[in-house]
Amino acid sequence: MAHVIDERAAYAGLRVTRGAQLHATPWKNGGGMTRELAVHPPGAGFDDFIWRVSVADIEQSGPFSRFAGVDRTLVLLAGAGMHLVDGRGVAHATLDEPFAFARFPGELALTADLIDGPTRDLNVMLRRDSVRSTSELWQGAGAHVLDADAVVIFCARGTLEVTIAGVEPMRLDAMDALHIDAPSRLPCVMAGRGTAIAVGLCCFEP
Repeated sequence: MAHVIDERAAYAGLRVTRGAQLHATPWKNGGGMTRELAVHPPGAGFDDFIWRVSVADIEQSGPFSRFAGVDRTLVLLAGAGMHLVDGRGVAHATLDEPFAFARFPGELALTADLIDGPTRDLNVMLRRDSVRSTSELWQGAGAHVLDADAVVIFCARGTLEVTIAGVEPMRLDAMDALHIDAPSRLPCVMAGRGTAIAVGLCCFEP
């Protein structure tokens, strides 16, 4: 999928994907819709990505797509949430408050049992033999240090201004994402009252 880029930030390893222009596509199993924020390698599909960061809309209860060899992280962005139920009917995890996290292996047969209507979630998927990641919740103003092969800063709520050392400030609105290639001990300052989820991705040899 081609990403929509804010050209003013498309230098020095930075680029902004604007959420208002993301394209919705069906899940792997057709049970919901996904909007891709970032993927590696660029242009990879469901069967050949190393890592993928996306936003998923779940309209009704039903099974998740299964991904062998992939570790997944879900973060609740909107809605009352869900119970993740395995094939025996046992609850694996519950996301029932804003920005709750759940982690699980992608080959696990799980069903999303919605608590009260549709939800929206941030979805991070990693080939476990190739990449590891961290996901952090950043709320409001603050200073951070970025150190990874790639970082995706997703504005989940409100508006934020992000300043990277040596680069003019960049505004992120809800559903926008800032991509940073190979930051090494890179200072990052957040201003505003919004909420971001920062995903750091580090690849390794199997």
